[in-house]
Amino acid sequence: MTGERAWSAAAALLLAALAQVVVAPHLRVAGVVPSFPLLVVITLALVQGASAGAAAGFVAGLLLDLLGSGPIGAWALVLTLVGYTAGLLEANVFAEGWLLPFTVALLAGLAAELLYLLVLIVLGGELPFWRSLVSVVLPRGMYNAVLALVVYPWLARAVRPDRQIRSFRRVA
Repeated sequence: MTGERAWSAAAALLLAALAQVVVAPHLRVAGVVPSFPLLVVITLALVQGASAGAAAGFVAGLLLDLLGSGPIGAWALVLTLVGYTAGLLEANVFAEGWLLPFTVALLAGLAAELLYLLVLIVLGGELPFWRSLVSVVLPRGMYNAVLALVVYPWLARAVRPDRQIRSFRRVA
């Protein structure tokens, strides 16, 4: 990752953390809020690759852990794994198609929320698994996937200015 890309990635992650605290609570739909850091991690992973996705995931997760009330390191672990896995698809991303970023955002969002739920349960949290799955994991995964349709083209342009990324013009 070059210096310019590193600075743009760091700025995107800090803005996402700020937006998570300031803006996300006001975008609540059916009791769930979007995860802006997750969207940034997915975008960085798809645009810059697996190692950048893992690094972004760790930083974003640590920021979420420090800003939240959960155990320190849980989000860092989850988003590192999700960022790395999403980054493995970097070579397969067609920038003007909407299907792959939407699908990756949906699967990564569901995986992140499910993994976080499992980490909390393993650490001794008394959470009802099935109710949490239906009321938090699935709706939040869908919400993030829909937001990815809007966020991905703009954010991909911002974090990778040297690569031409067009708006979604094709069906897939």
